[in-house]
Amino acid sequence: MPSPALSDSTWEKITPVEAGFSAGVGERLDEAVKDGSLPNLHAVLVIRHGKLVVERYYDGIDERWGASLGHLLFDAETKHDLRSVSKSIVGMLYGIALDAGQAPALDTPIIDSFPEYKDLTADPQRRRMTIADALTMRLGTEWNEDLPYDDPDNSEIAMELSKDRYRFVLDRPFITEPGTRWHYNGGTTALLAEVIERGSGQSVFDFAKERLFTPLDIEDVEWIKGSDGEFAAASGLRMRPRDVAKVGQVVLNRGQWEGKTLISQSWLNEAFMPRTRIDDHLEYGYQWWLGNMRESGKPWMAAFGNGGQRLIIVPSLDLAVVITAGNYNQPDAWKLPVQIMAEYIIPALVKP
Repeated sequence: MPSPALSDSTWEKITPVEAGFSAGVGERLDEAVKDGSLPNLHAVLVIRHGKLVVERYYDGIDERWGASLGHLLFDAETKHDLRSVSKSIVGMLYGIALDAGQAPALDTPIIDSFPEYKDLTADPQRRRMTIADALTMRLGTEWNEDLPYDDPDNSEIAMELSKDRYRFVLDRPFITEPGTRWHYNGGTTALLAEVIERGSGQSVFDFAKERLFTPLDIEDVEWIKGSDGEFAAASGLRMRPRDVAKVGQVVLNRGQWEGKTLISQSWLNEAFMPRTRIDDHLEYGYQWWLGNMRESGKPWMAAFGNGGQRLIIVPSLDLAVVITAGNYNQPDAWKLPVQIMAEYIIPALVKP
């Protein structure tokens, strides 16, 4: 059964033992941070059965979308860059817009939402790029985010520096047929956010506040804009970890919050269905990363962000975990959240 929604912005706290964990899981995280085993970790929150089980904040160097914030002491009120966790939230927003009749169907050519680009709309191959292809990052076009995010040749940075971000994304040369191969592409998220804006008549941030954040009593949230004044859909959200955890809880509640449907269960089912395999351990849905627990084979879904930002959801365990960290632009930043889950959170579960 889904966990009950929480009635306000304050999470009810229970002890790890009450939630089925061994005692001392938080203290073990503290010791690991102290001895350097978990470098640049900023926060870990563990939610189980709708209650806050572990909440740990640390200190370290941080950034706001690449600009140094210096050394911070983090606490429950500190907003943190989510980076590409933003993409998964945009994926949720698209489902909300689609259910409200404010976004095109998944098989619609995405170029149809941009009729001003007449040269592109006339291209038969570009007309084969669908909304679903954008959601699954299978547009088939050239895109390179393997470079550091301070490199202007990184495609997301080039998009941010371009005069027209939407034309930049839609006009990339093809490297494969649309819908056939996954290729990480933050430009897809920019397109989806703009489609939401055009369908709803609101900015993507106003739409998010009205349809998701405000119903969740999330008020202290920021969405950074690019130099062109457009919201950085792929990476610009800044939120408190407690509020990110609410997004995870809505998923565990099958889209429900305080008796209201914020996101349809049918959309969540679609979003978390594996659409393409990335490697032996990872698959991808609609702007969400997917996998299976090593121990049980049960599915998990997650939002990943540069530097070690994570929202990890395990429905079979009624579990959501939020991790923030400061390992930006480091190629092995993914190891920290994997280590936290594999060595500290999952082994501490004594009552799965």
